[in-house]
Amino acid sequence: MMTIKTHSTADTEAVGARLARWIIEENIPSPFVALFGDMGVGKTAFTRGFCRELGILRVKSPTYTVVNEYRGPSHTVYHFDLYRLQGIDDLEGIGYGEYLSSSAIKLCEWSERLGDDLPDQYIRVDILRDEGDTREIIITQNITEGSL
Repeated sequence: MMTIKTHSTADTEAVGARLARWIIEENIPSPFVALFGDMGVGKTAFTRGFCRELGILRVKSPTYTVVNEYRGPSHTVYHFDLYRLQGIDDLEGIGYGEYLSSSAIKLCEWSERLGDDLPDQYIRVDILRDEGDTREIIITQNITEGSL
């Protein structure tokens, strides 16, 4: 487990970049990063920093499309935003199972909406609002390879 305090959007992006580097260095197969946190806490900023580390410069929240696909120089990222998810039928409608079986990196905002449909192995990122612009980011892993 790792806990990091950030004091700006740039700090939150830097933590995302750090996690991306770790995933690549440890060669984690088909990683799923489950993001948890309230509205406006910095989940998309974290994702932006993560993707920038992989050479993906254009990241936006897929709130209305549920999933965006980003292709970087050496990695593909599926960015999910499940805020508007109504139920398991919505997941099936977007081909969630096919995305999970892909070797691409998956980043999922509003992962709490997955319930029992989280993959068996994932990296959990909780972003909690502290005072002002300060955030507490707690990263835990439920994976068998590597360690944070």
